[in-house]
Amino acid sequence: MYNLLISAGAAIAVFLVVILAAGTSYWWAALLGAMIVFMASFLIISRIITKKLEAIMEPAMKDIQAQRFEKGIRDLKAALPYGKWQIYVESQINSAIGMVYFVRREFATAFPYLEKGFFKNWVTMGMLGVTYMKKNKHDKMKETFDKALMASPKESLLYALYGYCLNEIGENVKACEIVAKGVAKLPGDENLKQNLELLREGKKMKMKGYGEMWLQFHLESMATIQKQQMAAMGGKRRIIRK
Repeated sequence: MYNLLISAGAAIAVFLVVILAAGTSYWWAALLGAMIVFMASFLIISRIITKKLEAIMEPAMKDIQAQRFEKGIRDLKAALPYGKWQIYVESQINSAIGMVYFVRREFATAFPYLEKGFFKNWVTMGMLGVTYMKKNKHDKMKETFDKALMASPKESLLYALYGYCLNEIGENVKACEIVAKGVAKLPGDENLKQNLELLREGKKMKMKGYGEMWLQFHLESMATIQKQQMAAMGGKRRIIRK
């Protein structure tokens, strides 16, 4: 990353200058000066890159929220070169692009971006895990979900999604283990408790308690989604009548 290289270069230069000017007996002063220069340089460059990214990312996300997807994705892609300057920037942008394509059901297009996505973005890691499941790459699916859980151990839906995918590929015992881990981490979570009971009874998990967050993974049939949406609209109409 350019930021690290520039900061390290500046620090080494300061260290050498102090050593040459004051002698090796002042190595501690040279080292201290080098560390100060490294930190100052790294923070200044980070702030500059962050501001440049914000100027691109904020309008892009607004366009995506307004369903101007093509423009939003184009702007996100324009920010990718900044990934060479700062760690994790490129992977975070790839996650954002991959998520947009996945939500739009452009799964083949989303896949390479999700593969290069940010491991701490549990939603896009979940989308990648689902993609691996659909490709029958079960080992890669498990590896992806395990990595996501290590980075985000307090996300109820992530445990449920992993359990759901495991159950779908016929690994009910492993699914129970994962959801049970979720219950242990989040003991007050009723969605996980209910689904653990269902798995132990050999029944299909019920995910509608997670609402729209669950639907974005596209594991429900369109008929089921439409049914849930109609039920929600019916509930709203009943509330209005009151």
